[in-house]
This record gives sequence, C-alpha cells and structure tokens, in this order.
Amino acid sequence: MTGARGQLGRALTALAPAARGLTHADLDITAADAVRELVQPGDVLINCAAYTAVDPAESEPDAAFAVNATGPAVLARVCAERGARLVHVSTDYVFPGTGSRPYESDDPTGPATVYGRTKLAGEQAVLEFAPDARIVRTAWVYTGAGNDFVATMRRLERERDTITVVNDQIGSPTYALDLAAGLLELAGALGPGVVDPRIPRILHATNAGQASWFDLARAVFTGLGADPERVQPCGTEDFPRPAPRPAYSVLSGNSWAAAGLSPLRDWKLALNDALAAISDYPGPP
Repeated sequence: MTGARGQLGRALTALAPAARGLTHADLDITAADAVRELVQPGDVLINCAAYTAVDPAESEPDAAFAVNATGPAVLARVCAERGARLVHVSTDYVFPGTGSRPYESDDPTGPATVYGRTKLAGEQAVLEFAPDARIVRTAWVYTGAGNDFVATMRRLERERDTITVVNDQIGSPTYALDLAAGLLELAGALGPGVVDPRIPRILHATNAGQASWFDLARAVFTGLGADPERVQPCGTEDFPRPAPRPAYSVLSGNSWAAAGLSPLRDWKLALNDALAAISDYPGPP
C-alpha cells in the first residue's frame, strides 16, 4: 500500500504485516517510471497516500492536486498497464455537505473545498484510467493516537476543565483498524480472477451510525471515565476556518453491504475498542 506512515497505512500494516507498505520516501506516486518499477502483474495496490491538510490546501492547491489527483492518475494508468488492481481511498469531502440523509455512492458530488475538489479529481482519474479499480470513500478516520480528533480529546481531557466542540457538523466517525479490515476484505475480493460483479466502482466504508463532533467528544470523555458534561456545545461560526466544513456528510453503507462485504460495526463500539487499545486507558467507567 502507499501512504504507509499515515494512520490508515499503519492500521493496514498492523493487520497485514506481510503486505508491502510504501512511504513517500519509498515512492513518489506522481512519478510513473518509479511506480512502474514497483507494481507487478496481479498486485492489489491500496492507495492511502493523500494530502489531507484541509485548511492549508486552500492556499496550497498545487501541492494538494499533485498528491490527490496527479498521483492517483499515475497509479491508475500503471495498474491498468501492468495488470494490477487498485483500491483508491477517497473522502466524504467530495460531497457538498448540505444533505439531510446519508450520501449514497452514486449521489451527485459537489465539493466546497480545494481538498474536496482535488480528491474528486483523483476519483475521476481512477475511474477513467483503471477499469478494474475501486474507490472507497470514508470519513472522520481516527486511531486515538497522534493528532487525530480522538487523540486531541484525550489530551484536552487531561489539560482543561471544560472544552467546547461544534455540535452542528454531522458525520461518520471511523476507526482506522475497522476501515483497514474492510479494505483488506475488498482487496481479497479483487485478487486474480473475475471480480464479483456486485462490487461497484465506488463504495462507502465507515463505521455505522452518525454523530456530531460534540457527540464524539462526549463519548471519548465517557470512555475515559471523565464527566461528559465538561464538553460544551458550540456552533461552526464559533470556529471559523479557511476551508468550510460540511454540515452533514454521513456516508451510506448500502453500497458496501450490497457488494457482499462485511458491514463495519457501530461507531460507539469501535470507539470503545480504540480507547481500550491505548495504554493509559483506565477501563470502562
């Protein structure tokens, strides 16, 4: 897989240690010759490499486009040439984020950010250049370690008496290990031979259910044995950012289930396991 140092790449490596993980230092995905040297016939390549800094992308569109659009185009072309299959990871940001029901995989797109537009361009390139490729959109991915939202809530629980978190942005919290397991199941279904015709070109994979960032923060506090009342709600207008955040970007799991793949579990159950996997977790409250 590419993007091996990211949270999803690390999760894939943990679940499939025999798989080859490639970092940017190992492979520039925009360099066709370098990609061609590494991709072999029969390979299934999971592309986790991405420029995911949503706010900096607004002022660095060329950098975001290179990783999110040019890179996937190169990977798609080479995989098609070499007889390999590609699983490309994309995002809920390709949608406008103004809906009121979970987005289906064939719903109209309409990204409102540079990040979303570059990710959509990457999707379009993959669909054009690699007929056997599959695109998996996901959202709100975390491990609970590093700098993701759950990890930040863990840190703030230790540092502050109270915090404020937006309650008017709704999405699908997704544990990286659960997503990684789903991607490996999909990759197995795309191996040598005829691909199951039930598997569409674009799928959605997130943990089941939906939550606001406020809901997720409170769930983290509860899981840590802390008082969830220490988390107070606020609106998006209280935290202006260079890139607008989607108000509603829940992704439907219908395409994943229809493909015969194992549904990802409820986000609350996944969060409990994520917290339990962290060394300073005190145990259930």
